[in-house]
Amino acid sequence: MTSPAKFKKDKEIIAEYDTQVKEIRAQLTEQMKCLDQQCELRVQLLQDLQDFFRKKAEIEMDYSRNLEKLAERFLAKTRSTKDQQFKKDQNVLSPVNCWNLLLNQVKRESRDHTTLSDIYLNNIIPRFVQVSEDSGRLFKKSKEVGQQLQDDLMKVLNELYSVMKTYHMYNADSISAQSKLKEAEKQEEKQIGKSVKQEERQTPRSPDSSSNVRIEEKHVRRSSVKKIEKMKEKRQAKYTENKLKAIKARNEYLLALEATNASVFKYYIHDLSDLIDQCCDLGYHASLNRALRTFLSAELNLEQSKHEGLDAIENAVENLDATSDKQRLMEMYNNVFCPPMKFEFQPHMGDMASQLCAQQPVQSELVQRCQQLQSRLSTLKIENEEVKKTMEATLQTIQDIVTVEDFDVSDCFQYSNSMESVKSTVSETFMSKPSIAKRRANQQETEQFYFTKMKEYLEGRNLITKLQAKHDLLQKTLGESQRTDCSLARRSSTVRKQDSSQAIPLVVESCIRFISRHGLQHEGIFRVSGSQVEVNDIKNAFERGEDPLAGDQNDHDMDSIAGVLKLYFRGLEHPLFPKDIFHDLIACVIMDNLQERALHIRKVLLALPKTTLIIMRYLFAFLSHLSQFSEENMMDPYNLAICFGPSLMSVPEGHDQVSCQAHVNELIKTIIIQHENIFPNPRELEGPVYSRGGSMEDYCDSPHGETTSAEDSAQDVTTEHHMSDDECEPIEAIAKFDYVGRTARELSFKKGASLLLYQRASDDWWEGRHNGIDGLIPHQYIVVQDTLIS
Repeated sequence: MTSPAKFKKDKEIIAEYDTQVKEIRAQLTEQMKCLDQQCELRVQLLQDLQDFFRKKAEIEMDYSRNLEKLAERFLAKTRSTKDQQFKKDQNVLSPVNCWNLLLNQVKRESRDHTTLSDIYLNNIIPRFVQVSEDSGRLFKKSKEVGQQLQDDLMKVLNELYSVMKTYHMYNADSISAQSKLKEAEKQEEKQIGKSVKQEERQTPRSPDSSSNVRIEEKHVRRSSVKKIEKMKEKRQAKYTENKLKAIKARNEYLLALEATNASVFKYYIHDLSDLIDQCCDLGYHASLNRALRTFLSAELNLEQSKHEGLDAIENAVENLDATSDKQRLMEMYNNVFCPPMKFEFQPHMGDMASQLCAQQPVQSELVQRCQQLQSRLSTLKIENEEVKKTMEATLQTIQDIVTVEDFDVSDCFQYSNSMESVKSTVSETFMSKPSIAKRRANQQETEQFYFTKMKEYLEGRNLITKLQAKHDLLQKTLGESQRTDCSLARRSSTVRKQDSSQAIPLVVESCIRFISRHGLQHEGIFRVSGSQVEVNDIKNAFERGEDPLAGDQNDHDMDSIAGVLKLYFRGLEHPLFPKDIFHDLIACVIMDNLQERALHIRKVLLALPKTTLIIMRYLFAFLSHLSQFSEENMMDPYNLAICFGPSLMSVPEGHDQVSCQAHVNELIKTIIIQHENIFPNPRELEGPVYSRGGSMEDYCDSPHGETTSAEDSAQDVTTEHHMSDDECEPIEAIAKFDYVGRTARELSFKKGASLLLYQRASDDWWEGRHNGIDGLIPHQYIVVQDTLIS
């Protein structure tokens, strides 16, 4: 019988599953609401644009009429002059000529504004109406596709629930059959023992009748034992049968679990992105681009002096980009569009076997099933690839239709000497061409075909994803494929010549040390590109085993040093963050609580090799230190994440690069901010630790040379460098570079600062004063006034 505790545990498992499914269902609902809101905003935007240009057309027409009245008033006055000869004579005068030119200009402006009003009413406004119709129609189709995808996803979740319930039921039957079998075995043992005792008590007493009685009793006992044996055999068979059913049900549950997780991830990473890209935003931005370019063309031809105001609008039109809008939308509603946590295997009744059972008698069945899946996948991939090619070709056709460059209306502003009406010119514009109806019909027919192929492609990809997940799990379990887990020990060509036992690569330590000493306040560090020639020279020096950045000299371009560091990580054969933990790390981004997110990231990263963790800890401690100077260098954690994200963690093939890169940047930013909570401390993980001066702490001595502190240098100085107050007056010096003191004794100063030197503390340090504070000043960072020294 099932114990109350196990029954309670089953209910908790079901409740937990229901909760997770409810959260996903709520996400799906919010996604549709979000897309509905976007559609409503677009419709409202287009309506506002129509109202705006309609009102502007009225204003332009009123303005044109007023200009016309103004010009006619004074032209009529000129024509009414009685003495025509006098009028002709006056025309040769420069003031009168200016007056006539001014009146002609007013007439021309009147015609221009009439043209502008006509373009607004007969060209731009109909375009917005067309875009509004297209957007509503396309969004309706897109919503149907999205609803179908969500229904399919919920169907997968329901299938998982059914398989899980079946597994629970068969497992419970197996446990019950096992209990009954044990009970039968106990009855058999009890009956056999009872028979033996009765035979021992009975002794032969004489008469034949007594003998007959004993024989009859033996027969009865044997019959009872046989009954129990038969019952035991039946229960044994029942248990074997139920146990096999339970194993098969568990296998089905695990396969369905893998397929469900793959389907959910595919929906959030691929389907949503494709739906927004290729359905909701289909042609909207391009059509809006065309309409606004028509407006720009009219305004720019009307008055060139208005360029400053119109440049901002043109810049906005140039920035119409579906991909960028999608990324912003997904970043705004990060919690809605981020994939949920993976479904985990929920053990039932103490059954902790979370792997597929590949033992007999199910092994042969799994092998056959794996082969069938492989054959089926090959066929589906070929078919779906053909559908994809057709879909992409159709998409290109639609894009060609909606990106026709027909927004130039400069011809509307070309006038003849006869000052003819502009209506004949406007009648030749795009919106009045007879072919518009035919082109519109072709466009809608092409759209319908595209959506059919799009739906077919998404359904095929959904099926392939589920079957591929099952196939991969079967193949992995059966041992038919092996995955090679390459560690970060394989370096890029930039560090091939360095010692393989070295924890921090020379190029990484040297670049970080240089930037930490000289470039923490350098504006745009890692964002501004350096000199490619210098980058190559420094890179080649490291490849030869040299350290071109050794010493305190600051004669290198800071942006080039930063470029060398980024180039190193970008050139690694395998990214610093391995691809096999990509999904686990991206799943952490969905968490709102920063501390909880950091703990999950730490849990994932602790599985990496020790050398990888040491490099990560060193790098992110430096980036965190660098971000503290963001007011000077303009590089906060997010800007640094944008620069380093693509180099440290590449997006796997088959994923949407834009949406995934946004998640990667958020992840890198979190690690920069929370690096102390994510990476093990030196006691937990022995190895080099970044210090604020750019060198390594004593937890692991640097293999590239020792860094002598200013205090040590001052203590080791010999008396021959000492100059008493009686022997020499203080010396004046000028700072060549900015310097930030690394200890309490070292002075900090800016480039160009005036310094007072008392005496040499060592070959590398002076004792001196700056801003009324005494301390140590580095010799390499100053220029001593020669005249004073002599």
